[in-house]
Amino acid sequence: MQQRARGLIIEDDHSVSDGIKELLVDLLDCDQAFDGEEGEFMATQGIYDLIILDWMLPSESGLDVLKAIRTQHLDVPVLFLTAKDGLDDKIRGFNLGADDYLTKPFHREELMLRVRALIKRTGHFLNENVLRMGDIEVNLQNHAVIIQEQSVQLNGKEFDLLVYFIQNQGTIVTKDQIFDRLWGFDSETSITVVEVYVSNLRKKLKPFGADQYIKTLRNAGYLVGVEP
Repeated sequence: MQQRARGLIIEDDHSVSDGIKELLVDLLDCDQAFDGEEGEFMATQGIYDLIILDWMLPSESGLDVLKAIRTQHLDVPVLFLTAKDGLDDKIRGFNLGADDYLTKPFHREELMLRVRALIKRTGHFLNENVLRMGDIEVNLQNHAVIIQEQSVQLNGKEFDLLVYFIQNQGTIVTKDQIFDRLWGFDSETSITVVEVYVSNLRKKLKPFGADQYIKTLRNAGYLVGVEP
């Protein structure tokens, strides 16, 4: 089964948020935030493939959330979903880094089409079933991992970790980002599980020399990729 995209819905109307989550269930797994402060915290973790953001939120506005996302140089696609339909409002949103804009009330089919287009733009999902990094080839459909023409057996979280690393080549990823992406904010598991799985993954890559693709950066996280 192909690894699914992960989205975040920041919308204070619970019924609207739940409706969007249900609508997109076949496209991506969605977390939900119901005010600006919570939404900003979750959005800036760097673990999402798409963010659907309401403009008018309790505690802080959607514009403030968007500013925080772009200030941290996160390039996650952001779709503004709001009742504000004035041209000036749209210009403000786009100037702050919004990728798309849909006004309420909206047609479910249009939201679906816009979300599909934004996810497709990331290059991680929908049209990309095989990922590569150096000698490593990963098939997202059948969970096969091939290195130097040999099959490597990875368990579920080891496979997910490798995919996450490959999709973030050349980018520093922190232990917190890995934990939140693979285990979730609400997991009762200790964050030390990340080190355990990174160690296990390295052991399985080491016979092929592919463990060198994963570099530990002290007090920062991991930098993954092939040396030029």
